[in-house]
Amino acid sequence: MERFDPTRIRRAILDMAYSGGTVHIGCAFSIVELLAVLYRNHLRLAGPDQATEGRDYMVLSKGHGVMTLYACLNEIGMLSDEDIKQYFRDGTRLKGLADVHVAGVEATTGSLGHGLSVGAGLALAAKRKKTDQISYVLVGDGELNEGAIWEAVLFAAHFKLDNLIVIVDKNGFQAMGSTHEVIELGSIEQKFSAFGFDALTVDGHDEAAVDAAYQSLKTNKNGRPKVIVANTVKGKGVSFMEHDNTWHYTRLTPETYRAAIAELEVIV
Repeated sequence: MERFDPTRIRRAILDMAYSGGTVHIGCAFSIVELLAVLYRNHLRLAGPDQATEGRDYMVLSKGHGVMTLYACLNEIGMLSDEDIKQYFRDGTRLKGLADVHVAGVEATTGSLGHGLSVGAGLALAAKRKKTDQISYVLVGDGELNEGAIWEAVLFAAHFKLDNLIVIVDKNGFQAMGSTHEVIELGSIEQKFSAFGFDALTVDGHDEAAVDAAYQSLKTNKNGRPKVIVANTVKGKGVSFMEHDNTWHYTRLTPETYRAAIAELEVIV
């Protein structure tokens, strides 16, 4: 089985959520392929101290999807199996939202709308230092309701941050309902294009399409920041979780845990 296998990552997410008795499974599942492909094929990684010269950045602005990030960091040895087992338990360093004190996590997020500003700042610093580092920032579609997002978008376009790649997890839901019900977003791609971004829309679960989008955007140095609008399914991978927003805040029971694991075990 290859590194960053999506089925193995989803299994790790279920194990974390079940042993920690916590939530945010659906929104972690929707970003699995987006992070798996990024870590497998594109992200130049840091050493254990985060000080590797020339490394890329990956800011998880959608901090409540952090179980997927933790599973990826476990794949590369930055988090141990014991860390994963202790997720959300008493005394753990792995909390339910992204925390910069964990090696491999670039920013403390979960209070939404802030990570893109951090990522834009990192991209600007790389430009000023004249390095070829790339700053990737993953945001949720519901997070685009935040005004701070669009301030960061204006900033990125103004400073011509073509080393910034924003990834929008467009799963159609946020905590309290569908994005259509809460605040209608219209065309996300057109909005970013109007703000001076190069924009692509892809199936966020098609690994080949996601891979091609990363490759195309990271090599296009034309003075325009980039965005990938990824159409995804909240709860992707487990049939009774897919498109069901109750799994934003629902905890696993022994029965639902076993049922979800059984579905993943039949995926080839």
